[in-house]
Amino acid sequence: MDELVEAVRGARTDGLTVKPVGTGHSFTAAAATDGLLIRPDLLTGIRAIDHAAGTVTVEAGTPLKRLNAALAREGLSLTNMGDIMEQTVSGAVSTGTHGTGRDSASLAAQITALELVTADGEVLTCSRERHPDVFAAARVGLGALGVITAITFSVEPLFLLQAREEPMPFDRVTAEFDELVAENEHFEFYWFPHTGNCNTKRNNRSLGPAAPPHPVSAFIEDELLSNGLFQVVNSLGRAVPATIPAIARISSRALSARTYTDIPYKVFTSPRRVRFVEMEYAVPREALVDTLRELRTMIERSPLRVSFPVEVRTAPADDITLSTASGRDSAYIAVHLYKGTPFRAYFGAAERIFTAHEGRPHWGKLHTRDAAYFAAAYPRFAEFTALRDRLDPERTFANAYLRRVLGD
Repeated sequence: MDELVEAVRGARTDGLTVKPVGTGHSFTAAAATDGLLIRPDLLTGIRAIDHAAGTVTVEAGTPLKRLNAALAREGLSLTNMGDIMEQTVSGAVSTGTHGTGRDSASLAAQITALELVTADGEVLTCSRERHPDVFAAARVGLGALGVITAITFSVEPLFLLQAREEPMPFDRVTAEFDELVAENEHFEFYWFPHTGNCNTKRNNRSLGPAAPPHPVSAFIEDELLSNGLFQVVNSLGRAVPATIPAIARISSRALSARTYTDIPYKVFTSPRRVRFVEMEYAVPREALVDTLRELRTMIERSPLRVSFPVEVRTAPADDITLSTASGRDSAYIAVHLYKGTPFRAYFGAAERIFTAHEGRPHWGKLHTRDAAYFAAAYPRFAEFTALRDRLDPERTFANAYLRRVLGD
């Protein structure tokens, strides 16, 4: 900690900018700098677990996969998490990483306290009781307010989730979307463009017993089909785009229905080995169906060939200043393309649809929005920028990305 404080103070004295970096999973240049880049390799591990309070305090550079495994050994778990767990805890919360949930979604919403080194080298411990304005903003702070050094999460006794994965027609999913969200603790689905097919996933708590996927079937579904074969067909689609609609029809039927029960992180997360680029927007939940139908119509009427499924998730409203779910129940629509595929036409057309529905882009994924847009999209945007002016008036933590999305 002392070394980090001195590094921040020294950089400020020398007129250098400072940016902490995680594992590099963001598609944006949120952590880029030509100044001092702080790697969190030595800021890892569990500081404290309080079973009575239901909290864990973890060093900021700890990968989520290490946190999840450590909690499971203690008979504990986070309430919700995203699709992958390779990121550091600080990088994940700072960009608004989320899962899907009727009552819970983002990692940042599970934070009860955090420790932050500010531009002048002060170490702030923030919570709802201490520095509540900083706490409200820094949970999804984009690295603009300081360097997070530790995070305290709310945790609960380890539980089981039953996952039910099932193909479902696009028209049924959209017609029954509200019911599917209301009836399940965690609902998400993938729509395969150029088809009328979706793959749905419903995760709900279970009294057990645990019934994880059989190793052979798990290998076939999660590695052979979802990664190995998917890699091959995407490579073919990139080389011969005309084959993509046919490939999509085959891919959408390749995954079969299955049900399994396991501890949370083994259900929420899955291996993602196929490389891609991604844009994701949060729209008001009531606008999801119209937005998705417009996206489908746009693809059908265009010459675009989209080989990757569109992912849809949900989140309840939260009180975090720049969370994509701040102040409103939200639905997330993520569009992807295979690495090396020209993406600007597809993402640009999708972004026009998303922004027409008051969409807010994921802070760590591709988008073209700027501070003027965010000032209108976030009712508390001025609150965040005023806090930034107070904590970092000399812009020690600024970079080109932050200047675009937050202003100078």
